Amino acid sequence: MTIQIDKARVLVVGDVMLDRYWFGEVSRISPEAPVPVVRVTGSDERPGGAANVARNIAALSAKATLLSVTGDDEAGAKIADLMRDEGVSAELHRDPTISTTIKLRVIGRQQQLLRIDFETAPSHEVLSAALADYERLLGKFDVVVLSDYGKGGLAHITRMIELANAANKPVLVDPKGEDYARYRNATLITPNRGEFREVAGSWKTEEELTRKAEALRRELNLKGLLVTRSEEGMTLYCEGERVHEQTQAREVFDVSGAGDTVIATLAVMLACGAGMAEAVRVANRAAGIVVAKLGTAVVHKEELFE
Repeated sequence: MTIQIDKARVLVVGDVMLDRYWFGEVSRISPEAPVPVVRVTGSDERPGGAANVARNIAALSAKATLLSVTGDDEAGAKIADLMRDEGVSAELHRDPTISTTIKLRVIGRQQQLLRIDFETAPSHEVLSAALADYERLLGKFDVVVLSDYGKGGLAHITRMIELANAANKPVLVDPKGEDYARYRNATLITPNRGEFREVAGSWKTEEELTRKAEALRRELNLKGLLVTRSEEGMTLYCEGERVHEQTQAREVFDVSGAGDTVIATLAVMLACGAGMAEAVRVANRAAGIVVAKLGTAVVHKEELFE
C-alpha cells in the first residue's frame, strides 16, 4: 500500500493542557522538610493532552486541526502559539470563567520529582459553541480523534460519536474514567492496561483478558478495542480477530504522552486507508520510539518509516 500521509486530515477534539517543565540540580535536602531542594536552571513548555495528539499528527506530516477550550489567560495564549509553531490549525474557544489546565513538572537529575496540576472545568455555554463548531468542521476530515483527559471538555462526546457515524467518519477515542458507556458506537477505543483493568476487572491469563476485551467490545458496539500494555506491547481485539504487537522500546526514558503518540499514529494510518491491524503495527513502532525521549515528545515521519 502506498501511504500518502500528507493528504491525511485528522480532527482532534478534547481536553488540552500546557505541560510546563522546570529542570534543575539537586544537591541537598531541605532543612524545612525531608524533600530535595531543586535549583532551577532551565524550563520548557509543551502542548499536552489533545494538543499533544494534534502535534503528533502534524509531526507525521498529516494535516491536524485541534478543537478545544482554554481559559482566556497566558497559558491559553501559549497553547495557541505552540500549536501555530507545530503546524496545527487550532480552533480554541477561550472561556474567561476558567483557567487553562497546567501540569507543572519539576525534574532533577533526569527524574520527575514533583507534578503540580492547575485545572477547572469549562462552562456549558463554551462547550455548546464547541459542539456547533464540531458539526460544522466534521465533513472536512478523514478521521476524528476524541481525546478524553477527564477535564470536562468532552461533555458532548456521545453526540460527537453519533455525528461522526452519521457522516461515515471513523472515530477514535482515548478513554478516561469508569463510564465507558459514553464511548458506545465509536470505531476504536485505546485504554491502557490500568484503565482497562479499572473498567473490566483484573485477569490472570491471556485467555481471560481476551474474554473481557471481547465482552467490552461487543457491549459498546466497537469495531476495535486496543489495550496498550506498557512493556507487554499492545493488543487489538476486533470481530473474530486478536492481533498482538510486542513492545519495540529498546530503552524506556519517559512514558508520558506515549498514549497520545499511539492514537495519533492510528488516526493518520486509518486516514491513509490502512486496515486496523496495520495501523496498530505502525503505532506500536511509534510508541517504541517516543518512550526513549524525555517528556511529551513526538515521532517524525522519517523516524517512523526509515
